Amino acid sequence: MNRHPAVDWRATLRLQLHAGFTLDDACEQVPYFARLGISHLYASPLLTAREGSMHGYDVVDPTRVSPALGGEDALRRLVAELRAHNMGLLLDFVSNHMAVGGADNPWWQDVLAWGRASPYAEFFDIKWHSADPLLEGLLLLPFLSDDYGPTLRAGDIALRFNARQGTFHAEHGPHHFPICPQDYPALLGASELPELQSLAQGFSALTQFGNPRDQAAALHRQLAELSQSPATVAAIEQHLQRYDSRHSEGFARLHQLLEKQSWRLASWRTAADDINWRRFFDVNELAGLRVERAAVFEATHGKLFELIAEGLVDGVRIDHIDGLADPGGYCRKLRRRIDSLSPDRHVPIYVEKILGGHEQLPPDWGVDGTTGYEFMNQVSLLQHQPEGEQALALLWAAHSHRPADFKAEALLARKQILNGALAGDFERVALALQDVARSDIMTRDLTLGAIRRALQALVIHFPVYRTYITAAGRSEADDAVFEQALTGARERLSEADWPVLDYLQQWLGGDPWRSRPLGHARTLLKQACIRFQQLTSPTAAKAVEDTAFYRYGRLLSRNDVGFSAECFSAPVEAFHQACETRLANFPDNLLATATHDHKRGEDCRARLAVLSERSDWYAHCIARWLPLARQLRADPQGPNRADELILFQIILSSWPLQLLPDDRPGLERYHARIWQWQLKALRESKLDTQWAVPNEPYEQAINAFIERLLLQPEGLNLRTELYNAAQSIAPAGAINGLAQCLLKLTSPGIPDIYQGCEGWDLSLVDPDNRRPVDYARHLQMLDDTLSPQALLADWRSGAIKQALIARTLNVRARHPQLFSRGRYIPLAIRGEHADQLLAFARQWHEQVAIIVVPRLIANHTQKHLQLLEKTPEWGETFIELPFDGIDATFKGFFGSPAVITHRTLRVSDALDTFPVSLMINT
Repeated sequence: MNRHPAVDWRATLRLQLHAGFTLDDACEQVPYFARLGISHLYASPLLTAREGSMHGYDVVDPTRVSPALGGEDALRRLVAELRAHNMGLLLDFVSNHMAVGGADNPWWQDVLAWGRASPYAEFFDIKWHSADPLLEGLLLLPFLSDDYGPTLRAGDIALRFNARQGTFHAEHGPHHFPICPQDYPALLGASELPELQSLAQGFSALTQFGNPRDQAAALHRQLAELSQSPATVAAIEQHLQRYDSRHSEGFARLHQLLEKQSWRLASWRTAADDINWRRFFDVNELAGLRVERAAVFEATHGKLFELIAEGLVDGVRIDHIDGLADPGGYCRKLRRRIDSLSPDRHVPIYVEKILGGHEQLPPDWGVDGTTGYEFMNQVSLLQHQPEGEQALALLWAAHSHRPADFKAEALLARKQILNGALAGDFERVALALQDVARSDIMTRDLTLGAIRRALQALVIHFPVYRTYITAAGRSEADDAVFEQALTGARERLSEADWPVLDYLQQWLGGDPWRSRPLGHARTLLKQACIRFQQLTSPTAAKAVEDTAFYRYGRLLSRNDVGFSAECFSAPVEAFHQACETRLANFPDNLLATATHDHKRGEDCRARLAVLSERSDWYAHCIARWLPLARQLRADPQGPNRADELILFQIILSSWPLQLLPDDRPGLERYHARIWQWQLKALRESKLDTQWAVPNEPYEQAINAFIERLLLQPEGLNLRTELYNAAQSIAPAGAINGLAQCLLKLTSPGIPDIYQGCEGWDLSLVDPDNRRPVDYARHLQMLDDTLSPQALLADWRSGAIKQALIARTLNVRARHPQLFSRGRYIPLAIRGEHADQLLAFARQWHEQVAIIVVPRLIANHTQKHLQLLEKTPEWGETFIELPFDGIDATFKGFFGSPAVITHRTLRVSDALDTFPVSLMINT
């Protein structure tokens, strides 16, 4: 951990790569990124993903750099350009899952063809044994658009022949389901062609070999060669007509063939209850990998290791670490391998990990930190006025008739998810725990029903994504987490079920499995612990991020990925403590304020946080807006009050800074974005409509409402009200955005900038936050000569934020040790506006930087100015500087030099010409 990479880590810039923005496209922008001050590009996954992928997380072939992105040659061109600008590459890597379904994952297709005889059968996390006779030894494939019987009867499952490969498969939509070669004799033997009859005998003889899969490869090649003849293909196709399931004989014949396979076709609706393989959350087309197995680890990581060994990759980001069976063991193994491949430089490893409010990343994983979601939360807490919490909660509850506090909403969502989308995953954990109970004579009478009740209560109240149980049991930190969950579960359950909770406490890490004798009972306990931990993580993600965040509208700026939404605000001391802890434990942790997964852009959140300071004003706004909204409802179905209040906040937060309420072309573009967000929000909330069963009348009613609001003359009054309100909070929101930006650039850690966020980021949830970036505009906007006054006068363009980033990163480049390893020193503030400021220093030997940012100044800006052409007046407010023997003149990079007198700095000197301040002693 003491070694340093060839390129100093100063700041990363995240890029979303896809066919529309390839590696070569990224290469063209490297000079601009270098001018901005970026040290490392942070690329989305580069290995071959499903065709048309916009994100790269649906990998189908981890052995190749994606041809759609330009392939390995394009990667080399990008790295060469990065090296020419003294920059490096951080690569996002997917180790938890692969894309399945379709026809493009060769490993998955091999499992379907050969079942447990496939060498890839143990690559995927499949439970081959089942008490259900319809699933015993089979792989459930919930990819049909309707129930199996009606789909087969309609002829929507067809038997196909691939002449180029010499293979047969069943087909439904885009999905291909390979037929086992041992069943080919029935498909070839009826032909009158001697060559096909001979091949049928060859396939029939496969049962005589101990390795039929290997023997079949030569037969496939022969069949493909024969199929170069049109007569051969015609003969095969003619025979396949006998499997046309639209006719009774074909129906019976095809059904009989499908029943022989190592898989069972089923409706997509069966996945929640019956699926017998681990998915990524509840996504049927992403299958979990067993990367804890050595063969899987090597096969999936081989290309990554090649790229690192060759020096093409300087750092690795591991996606969804909590999905793995043993995250800590995986990270340590990965650390050892990477160190052996790159002994002369340190290659950082970052994990995508959502930390609970007081949770810390385990120190023994050998990683350099997280991707920085927790920093987003820390800054957000800093920018919310605690006095606004109750007023906004009451306003929300009064109009929405939903819970006033987030915890209650999250508990409802967790229960719904466990009983719905993750019901099958939950049941597998319950059955695993029942197996543990029955392996001991003292607990064999515990019923499955009692285990289910206790398990659900425990998972519902789990305060973090997961624990990390090992053979030695739970850590002290995990014990505290588990006890918190047990306390919540006891409050939910009757006392009759409390003894079952005690058993769960013992089994799930309380009593280490290594204390048990080797054997079946010990294996059952270990598997139950792993399954339990792989359940709590997706439950939290689906219930909190993808459900409750879309239902709860107290203030949407506190609803985002990695946020502890039940907490509304935090004092400056909490931010200081978090920074000091990070510097001590993970000084190179990434610091994010926007990601490809965020629910709202970083400047949307910064603007919306202003409502916490102006809650009374906002309540009066709502009182005016609701009657205006009522006039726009042509359909009594929608939207309901809760959806209206959430929509108002979305519009307030994302209204473009230069959009006028009568700008028809601009409004049409904005309307398209808002409706795209609204449809996703409605379905994710799972209240009045959902992805699985859309309530189209309700959706259409809301669509019509939004169209009238944003595009039609009758919506002008409410539209203008929303516009004026957005204009009212935008200046304070912009100051919040600049403060957030400078904190990220100067706090302990490595700042991460999401693509396009060097300007104002008023994006919404994906796909809105993955729109193409106008790099030509950004390059044109970057002007090192602009004065603070000029930037303030044109603040709406976003150039002010871009200049802040470029100039601060330039300072970091000149003083790398100061910001990477310098002490973090909280600075005390006294005076009339002390509670509206945060200040700290970074110190490396005799070099000192002072950072000052405002907070909670909405009413301050409202009183003193409407726009940002001037800065607020700070009066007699002073920052105390605990330094001796250090030069007394500090250079302000956004204003005039400031002179320290009597070890104090006047805030009005620090913030004389710019809303935030970075100063270094000269």
